[in-house]
Amino acid sequence: MADDELGGFAPPPFKADEALQQLRRSLRDLKLAERGNGFELRGKRVLELVAEDGAINARIARKLALTPEWDRQTLRSAPDQRKLVDEIKKRLARWEREE
Repeated sequence: MADDELGGFAPPPFKADEALQQLRRSLRDLKLAERGNGFELRGKRVLELVAEDGAINARIARKLALTPEWDRQTLRSAPDQRKLVDEIKKRLARWEREE
């Protein structure tokens, strides 16, 4: 969008380190266990996060498994961050139904 469409205001710059801390808090609130750069549910790895080059690279397990297949996302903005948390909530609900 051009600045004219936003009323002359630009969105705040994305700070990957701060966003990573917020994400970690949100994921712990969802009852995921933090292990290194990843998060687990019942001992199975479901998410990995790495901040680099002003963005956060995320790997999300497709299924709850000991050796999962991964979907990848790159977070470069606050809306991307919210979408990731929403996607994790959806997958957690799906995994609960499947078990």
